Amino acid sequence: MEHLELFFKSIFIDNMVFATFLGMCSYLAVSKKVSTAVGLGAAVIFVLAVTVPLNWLLDQYILRDGALAWLGPEYADYDLSFLSFILFIATIATMVQLVEIVVEKFSPSLYNSLGIFLPLIAVNCAILGGSLFMQSRDIQTLGLATTYGIGSGIGWFLAILAIAAIREKIRYSNVPAPLRGLGITFIITGLMAIGFMSFGGMLTGGDEEEETTPVAEVTPVKEMTQEASDELVLTTNEKE
Repeated sequence: MEHLELFFKSIFIDNMVFATFLGMCSYLAVSKKVSTAVGLGAAVIFVLAVTVPLNWLLDQYILRDGALAWLGPEYADYDLSFLSFILFIATIATMVQLVEIVVEKFSPSLYNSLGIFLPLIAVNCAILGGSLFMQSRDIQTLGLATTYGIGSGIGWFLAILAIAAIREKIRYSNVPAPLRGLGITFIITGLMAIGFMSFGGMLTGGDEEEETTPVAEVTPVKEMTQEASDELVLTTNEKE
């Protein structure tokens, strides 16, 4: 259940594009055609799915304070967290080079259409953001880190696929001249981000216990004794 919750949360609630606006350069530049967007989105999913768990291992066993305790008690006080950015980016660059080699080998047309933006995945802030969010949220296990990486990649893939499909259709629409191009793209992105905000309550419906209002106890009215009733009747008659 924890894996499923983290998976859907990383796709819809903490979407890289619509929640944190990371990876906007590639999102805007490679979203003119659906075919190109699919290729880049698949590459981003692969890179995030591999780099996030790898960087989780680096963080757990090398970088964080006390992570080197497995080497011996004399290394327990070392804190190499200041190297996080360097090692994370080195891991990402290595995997991006692997993706570039594979795409160039098996799909030269996609490689040519992606152009400079394929190697730029190495400096895509969405890729580095996935590893940094994993570190800041203190994800506990390697399996959860892998789930988070795949979910974040799918979220970015859905974002660029949706905007690419809209931009292909909007070419035939009568868009006002000042808004053509990036103007209408930014407006659509903002509206889509507002739509994705509606998923915010999807996983929080049953977290809080319903507050029950205590019912006040009703004290029953004591029945009047026969003598008190007779005295009340006599008093009323005397007044009359």
